[in-house]
Amino acid sequence: MTEERKERVQTPQEKARLESIKRTWQQRREITDRLGRIKVKLGVYSGKGGVGKTTVAVNLAVSLAKQGHAVGLLDADIDCPNAARAIGVTEPPEMEDNQFIPPEVHGVKVMSMGFFQQNEEEAIIWRGPMIHNAINQFLQNTDWGDLDYLIVDLPPGTSDAPLTIMQVLQLDGFLVVTTPQSLAKLDAKRSINMIKKMNVNVL
Repeated sequence: MTEERKERVQTPQEKARLESIKRTWQQRREITDRLGRIKVKLGVYSGKGGVGKTTVAVNLAVSLAKQGHAVGLLDADIDCPNAARAIGVTEPPEMEDNQFIPPEVHGVKVMSMGFFQQNEEEAIIWRGPMIHNAINQFLQNTDWGDLDYLIVDLPPGTSDAPLTIMQVLQLDGFLVVTTPQSLAKLDAKRSINMIKKMNVNVL
């Protein structure tokens, strides 16, 4: 006698996990498509805050735009999004077909988490998964158009937030910013070692 093979029924947990994997895959594909029109993606990074990372990112973006390049500036510093204020953009992004259209200033298209803060003096307190989801949605729903350069102002340190952005964006290279103090330089070296482990160039 041959026993009839019974089809295994998935548990609700397995179904939910499978759906989550499908959503993540779809999201990654949409982000890849969205960023496919950007020639070079450069991360500006630091081991700690307050060393001038945002200033370098803004000045680099404006300098490239003045040379005639099509440039975008992504402020991905979730905790302290200051790039929009530093570059002087006042208008929030527009919405078109459920996509953010970045405002432009000094020839640079700008997107920042700061646009979505009700009070810029309030701290954004998010845990790892919330940061991950926010960054992915941010990238998925922004229409940059055709760019020569996207300058990414990364969160400082070696935590979940910069790691998520590095993995999703597949950056072409990094600039690491530090000040001369020994502790700041030590943190910069930690950041450089993290980048090297991901096989990305430190410029």
